[in-house]
Amino acid sequence: FEMIRSLRRLVAFASLIPLAALGAAACGDDGGGTGGGGDAGAGTLTFNSWGEEYIEVGIPAAEFEDGWSATFTRFLVLVGNIRVADEEGTVAAEKKGFVLVDHVSAGVKPIVTFEGVEAKAWTHVSYETSPTSDAASIELGPGATEADKTAMVSGSCHVIAQGSITDGTVTKTFDWCFGVPTLLDTCEGDLGGKLTEGVVVTEGGNDQVELTIHGDHFFYDDLQASSAVLRAQAIADADADDDGAVTLDELAAVDLDDLPADTYGTGSATGVENLRDYIAFLSRTLGHFRGEGECFVKDP
Repeated sequence: FEMIRSLRRLVAFASLIPLAALGAAACGDDGGGTGGGGDAGAGTLTFNSWGEEYIEVGIPAAEFEDGWSATFTRFLVLVGNIRVADEEGTVAAEKKGFVLVDHVSAGVKPIVTFEGVEAKAWTHVSYETSPTSDAASIELGPGATEADKTAMVSGSCHVIAQGSITDGTVTKTFDWCFGVPTLLDTCEGDLGGKLTEGVVVTEGGNDQVELTIHGDHFFYDDLQASSAVLRAQAIADADADDDGAVTLDELAAVDLDDLPADTYGTGSATGVENLRDYIAFLSRTLGHFRGEGECFVKDP
């Protein structure tokens, strides 16, 4: 699984994630390209975001180990604080602040375009999916509304995921806000069939960079093992009052030690003791680079 590599990168930084941070906030104003057209000329960088079919359409039962399926009705993510630099730390382009995108809306969503960037390889690209208390730092992207922005700020959320899971007979809804400051650093991904660090600007060209959001990560049953699969039975069972809605408080009441053996493993991660902690931890891994490409997950 490509996803497993990103989770291993996350676990490598698990010591940087205090449990208290699983409900905390962080922040971000727009910058622009600084790399001028030197001898090598200049080009354009365009950053977009996409949630793929799993968020736009849903995750079919065939993808789940236990026969459940998932559908999202809202999937809000703050994407921003994009930084493009080289190995020496020279910054080519930078966007401060965030774009709020509802990834349920169809298609690729524009985030920012940098023009006049020096034509060369810029190997150090990073971005954030972090909460912020500064509403002025948030631009509304496709599908997002002022009410959505208010919800993100008031709830200190970096992601709000609403939707449902069903096994064909039973349906459970969820409305989750997670607010964990997350820096996705030194990103790499497939460019022309080759695993490439960062971006490559060519003279007169436009490198289209997709910051991909993976909604299926909410349902993986291990933080590190290559045998991880999608499961939803434990989430459905967490609905203690059987009202059809699985809340964050109900997830927090589920101790990982009480779940079936060989599921919901935490690897070397620390401070992840219940199902809410576990899914909050996974919420930091939603962001990818050029589809299945990955970034190191850190505190900002």
